[in-house]
Amino acid sequence: MKDLERTDDVWAAWRRLTAARIGLQRSGASLATAPLLAFQLAHARARDAVHEALDAPRLAADLSRLGLPVLTLASAAQDRQQYLMRPDLGRHLAAATGLPTGGLYDLAIVIADGLSARAVQAHAAPVLAEALPRLAGWSIAPIAIVVQGRVAIGDAIANALGATCVAVLIGERPGLSAPDSMGAYLTWQPGTRTTDAERNCISNIRPDGIGYTDAAFKLTHLLRAMRARRLSGIALKDESELLLP
Repeated sequence: MKDLERTDDVWAAWRRLTAARIGLQRSGASLATAPLLAFQLAHARARDAVHEALDAPRLAADLSRLGLPVLTLASAAQDRQQYLMRPDLGRHLAAATGLPTGGLYDLAIVIADGLSARAVQAHAAPVLAEALPRLAGWSIAPIAIVVQGRVAIGDAIANALGATCVAVLIGERPGLSAPDSMGAYLTWQPGTRTTDAERNCISNIRPDGIGYTDAAFKLTHLLRAMRARRLSGIALKDESELLLP
């Protein structure tokens, strides 16, 4: 027991700096009971996050305070089970969407539940509240919420709305230390043949990862660089770290 306590003391300072599982106690060849139960709880939370439904009306109410119209759309996936089994359906809009067409905008903002609805439920509105004031002078399309959506569904929405670029905020695959991580995918002139290599990604947006202010700074910095250089993806490097205080 004393050996276990001494080993735990060595790792205690490091555990305060990270949510990663480091220096786990063992009993013979197996994990001790406490870290094993903690692992099982984290795994259960990650599974729950994948299956959790998005409260679209509440999210729309939160976003309406930002001063932009809000649309609620659905992908071609009929339910959560089909969404998880058929990733392709999450990339396409349902047949009847009521999406307005023929606009002319600099930016379309799409919020999709992805694999963690709780991530966008909690983080999308605060990030946009920080980002939109930094985009003064940009014409921004109505914000689109998509239930059962994946990243590529933003391409179709941007095309329909007539937007030059799109920012998709989406719940990322839950990890064992982060079931509520949100990602932002930015694409210049998205189309039906756009590949992931043509997108820029900001990952791990959450209070314990990239905070709202830093995420908004990186997002708007990349958007301005996209518009200035007329490209996105692997050809556009994120240099915002050099500008952060």
